[in-house]
Amino acid sequence: MKLLVALATLSLASCATIPSAEAGPTAGIGQIAYTNGIRVRPLQVVEDSRCPSNVQCVWAGRLIVRSDIIGGSWHRVMDLELGKGQPVADGTLTLVSAVPAKVAGAEPDPRSYRFTFRFDGGL
Repeated sequence: MKLLVALATLSLASCATIPSAEAGPTAGIGQIAYTNGIRVRPLQVVEDSRCPSNVQCVWAGRLIVRSDIIGGSWHRVMDLELGKGQPVADGTLTLVSAVPAKVAGAEPDPRSYRFTFRFDGGL
């Protein structure tokens, strides 16, 4: 039984990996990601209704992260939804990925989230 618990813990820990640098600028809650001239600081998870990785769902759900967006002399707080670009300045800001994945029966620790952003455009 102890071996089973240890294996389950290790498998869940592997879900909390940070995306590679090639994925784009990544930050946790309160940290800053720099992407193409703007800074993005995730402030809080507003909604995480994503389908757990170990469940088959009819609806994929969504993840919304309230973020502080800073570019040059301007600053704005906005909610970013995973996979949906938002107009910002003269471009589009997208929350492209988030870890850890949800697992049925367990909510992610807010400190374990890592968000990856992409800004297409220029300031």
